[in-house]
Amino acid sequence: MSTTTTRNSRKDLTGFVTSRSGDKSIKVTVPYKIPHPRYQKTINRKTVVHVHDEKNETKVGDKVEIMETRPLSRLKRWRVVKVLEAAVLPEGAAISEKDVAELVPTKTTKA
Repeated sequence: MSTTTTRNSRKDLTGFVTSRSGDKSIKVTVPYKIPHPRYQKTINRKTVVHVHDEKNETKVGDKVEIMETRPLSRLKRWRVVKVLEAAVLPEGAAISEKDVAELVPTKTTKA
């Protein structure tokens, strides 16, 4: 009999850092596109999650991979796995919703 235990699979998402809330805390916007139920026009949607950044290595505009984890505080249920792309924005500039929408692949399906 094997004594190894398997962990449950955890969700992982890719998004953009939109805010540095405090020490070791960031907000990540995860954009996605869905078709309208009746008219099939592509609609831009987003989910904002609070993420734990242990090393304070991210900055606003970075594209990051995040993973679900146990609750770390009242709102934080995610942690940074790695930085996929570093931001090339000037210091203090924010990434806009339009910039994020241009980078997101469309999830539309033709019925």
